[in-house]
Amino acid sequence: MFILKKIGCRAVQLVFRAVLPVLPYREPKILPCVDALGEVFLKEGTSSVLIVTSAGSAKRGLIAPTEEILKKQGIRYAIYNKTQPNPTVANVEEALEMYHKNGCDTLVAIGGGSVLDCAKGVGARVAYPQKGLNKLAGVMKVLRRIPLLIAIPTTAGTGSEATLAAVITDGQTHHKYAIMSFPLIPRYAVLDATLTYSMPPHLTATTGMDALTHAVEAYIGRATTRRTRKLALEATALVFQNVEKAYHNGQDARARENMLHAAYKAGVAFSVSYVGYIHAIAHSLGGKYDTPHGLANAVIMPHVLAGYGKSAHKKLHRLGIAADACTVGDSHEVGAKKFIEAVRALNESMHIPPVISGIEEADIPTLAKHAEREANPLYPVPRLMTGKELEVFYYNILDLDTKKR
Repeated sequence: MFILKKIGCRAVQLVFRAVLPVLPYREPKILPCVDALGEVFLKEGTSSVLIVTSAGSAKRGLIAPTEEILKKQGIRYAIYNKTQPNPTVANVEEALEMYHKNGCDTLVAIGGGSVLDCAKGVGARVAYPQKGLNKLAGVMKVLRRIPLLIAIPTTAGTGSEATLAAVITDGQTHHKYAIMSFPLIPRYAVLDATLTYSMPPHLTATTGMDALTHAVEAYIGRATTRRTRKLALEATALVFQNVEKAYHNGQDARARENMLHAAYKAGVAFSVSYVGYIHAIAHSLGGKYDTPHGLANAVIMPHVLAGYGKSAHKKLHRLGIAADACTVGDSHEVGAKKFIEAVRALNESMHIPPVISGIEEADIPTLAKHAEREANPLYPVPRLMTGKELEVFYYNILDLDTKKR
């Protein structure tokens, strides 16, 4: 039966790959600093803004520069600062109510990927007031234009400022809705490295590994283009060259800026070429246990990459060369193994644990089914796997204190 399912999955992926050249992909206009927003607000005729952020970003003063510009230009604004690390349907609905109550016409998202995803969810609901997020989940369900969306990432990892995707969690069922539609791509993205200086080391590490995951999965999949392969390789090199520097010295301006651009490049790459089982597993953990997405990706990545076996060796070898983890003279298998070990070493150097606490062994079959349902048939992975095969990866990352021997 799985043979027929494989054929069906690959057929769907071939169709998506065939239509890639005609799909309306676009990239946001890049602004180098927050100060450039003033001109954008004037150009776009902005009259009232909803700032979507988190309590942490607000507390660290990251929204203050934007507030100053809005005040200077006499633009009304409201602040929604309750976004959770895994944004919920309730977050989106609360922010939506504030958007309408204040007569807003513009969304400015200031924060990490969760904040940006929440703002995208608000935009989708503004465009479709009669449809809940559960009806908008999936591919190309949001076709109407959303309000002007400006993304200001304060972490260097998710790449959500460049993507057509938003992931929102149903707080009741703990299921994650992945919404993937072109109108969700922000119109502008502010890549201002100064906003990332206050990011604590552990967040620098996990968001950096999130960016690496995006680059790796975009590169090893079967729906790549010349541009996405180039961007993924560049992002991989930037992460390996800069993430530890940013981790050890948050004020390293060059490392911080390079990480922002790594996240952006990886975001553009996976928007077109999709992700894979690493993300599917991470989403299931985030939905069930609120596991931080970057942490989940970092811990899972070496196991899944090794699990792909020879189907991914050639491309992992090339990524290894970009990361300076192996040489052209290595065989594909050796190069792939060196790259996977380099990923493990990078995790270890930044004190990212090899396991994830809180996973209940009894939940694994259900979690694996959710991951399989998300990934198959959409994600063009190097090797298709069943839910049963995916269960192995959850066992690999069980906390040693709870893992049954």
